[in-house]
Amino acid sequence: MSTPDPWPAPTVTGPVEATVALPGSKSLTNRALVLAAIADGPSVVRRALRSRDTLLMAQALTALGATVDTSGDDWAITPLDGSVPGGGAAVDCGLAGTVMRFVPPLAGLVAGDVRFDGDPHMRNRPVGQILAALRGLGVAIDDADALPFTVRGAGAVTGGTVVIDASASSQFVSALLLAGARFGTGVDVRHDGDPIPSLPHVEMTIAMLRDRGVAVDDGEADRWAVAPGPVAAHDEAIEPDLSNAAPFLALAAVSGGSVTVRDWPATTTQAGDALRELLARMGCAVERTTDGLRVTGPADGLRGLEADLHDVGELAPAIAALCALATTPSHLTGIAHIRGHETDRLAALATELGGLGADVEEHPDGLTIRPARLTGGVFHTYADHRMAHAGVIVGAAVPGVLVEDVATTSKTFPDFAGFWSGMF
Repeated sequence: MSTPDPWPAPTVTGPVEATVALPGSKSLTNRALVLAAIADGPSVVRRALRSRDTLLMAQALTALGATVDTSGDDWAITPLDGSVPGGGAAVDCGLAGTVMRFVPPLAGLVAGDVRFDGDPHMRNRPVGQILAALRGLGVAIDDADALPFTVRGAGAVTGGTVVIDASASSQFVSALLLAGARFGTGVDVRHDGDPIPSLPHVEMTIAMLRDRGVAVDDGEADRWAVAPGPVAAHDEAIEPDLSNAAPFLALAAVSGGSVTVRDWPATTTQAGDALRELLARMGCAVERTTDGLRVTGPADGLRGLEADLHDVGELAPAIAALCALATTPSHLTGIAHIRGHETDRLAALATELGGLGADVEEHPDGLTIRPARLTGGVFHTYADHRMAHAGVIVGAAVPGVLVEDVATTSKTFPDFAGFWSGMF
């Protein structure tokens, strides 16, 4: 298969003034789909994100016996019926960590063999902690600890207490909590290891469970217990994907203009909400308006940033790109875990920003970025949508940046390149 020519990232010629409406949150959409598939009646996911990751989740749940109607903006879901159609199924995880980690616990709840595989890079992403935990809860799984693997569902999961190391991904915890109410004795998840990254995503999972009447005890550090019981059918309205707001708000930051993201929620569990504080610390003016959240870039250049991004690692590529354009040094820490995302994001950011002239020092858990003159060139994305975001942000300020495989952004934002070009 031929590789498309690198995409010329547009460069701003003056302050950008715009209002944007973003697609829905992938994290919320996929959690809502999973919970709808094990609910006690039909549910609707309103304003669902339509992207590769969410369509892969819909297809995975359909393979397990649910019905997911994705024909409109609002997706209707009929829950699993207890058996895999035809006695066996295959789940394509693509590059979706949520599919690879959230669906295996559901596969244990239906009768039949379910084989999981995905894109080549997904075979390197960690999932062994989930598989070991499920085995400990009574689920039969072949002896693999990475893709591909097969879950041999018996139609029920005993449940109980498991100890896992979730320091590589908060999704290990969320995966067990999402399905735990349907286990015979519920699930008691205990973390033993380095601090869990991206804890707001666990908080998101707990909030969505409680919205559906599920009892969750999270009163003790590094322990979460879900009581057995029904998952109530629930119609969920999906918030805009706040992490996808990063490149658009970055346009305001680098151009000295103002960009408003519509319908920014007053309260949210999304990690992307941290953009408000991070951009303010870099010198932007951040304010809520009747339309949403407005960010205005500084007239005298961005300040560098000293920040621990442990809980919001998905923002690191966009923030690193902005730091490469800042007038003072930056030091980003707490993000060793993003080496296990779609690519080793720390190594990739150091390589690609450095290739454009940035002064970047890679550390085991972060990056130091010092002011330097950037130039054009090819910015490789490694099939990683967040790397593409970093590339277009630099390209907005530096002429001649060519983003390789910009289409990888379809993971969470269909036609991102067309939407982005329309901002200029």
